[in-house]
Amino acid sequence: MTAITQAVLVHADIAVRAMGVDERLQLADEIFQQQPNLLASVLVLPSLGVTMAQLESVITILFVAWQAMKTSPHQWPLISEDVQQRCLDRLTGRIGFLEGLSGDMLAKATQQQIDEHPEPYLLAFVFGHLGEHDLVSVRTEAEKYLLLAALNLVDCIAAGAPSQPQPRTTPKRRR
Repeated sequence: MTAITQAVLVHADIAVRAMGVDERLQLADEIFQQQPNLLASVLVLPSLGVTMAQLESVITILFVAWQAMKTSPHQWPLISEDVQQRCLDRLTGRIGFLEGLSGDMLAKATQQQIDEHPEPYLLAFVFGHLGEHDLVSVRTEAEKYLLLAALNLVDCIAAGAPSQPQPRTTPKRRR
């Protein structure tokens, strides 16, 4: 069951696109406070050769994902570095499996992985956003790291999502 529905994701994308600089800075502060490892996994990219223009695309993905996480009925635990590493290991394993497959087999295996992903709408958004910015084709080492970081965000969010919606807790009133 997906934790981030298509409707939640669309509203999050619209909200982020409408934000000004101050609102985006406030959103970054929220992420720093509640999911600092997700933010760090994006902010490290320039040290790996990612340009500021390319970084902007991954930051937008993070902002939309965060906005969707906030408005979904789920509460995410802190996504730790260990979770990030496990997700990255699985992701690189899936990519390694796809390498060397023939065109037809590659298409089938890729489609199967997309169909079985626990967050298909978020995954589709990431591929769409990166595609709009010509960042899906890996032509450089920096683009490889950018793509891995963006896809790992999706996997980390999926790994942290509870299987059932958790009601947001509010203090109960005493009578």
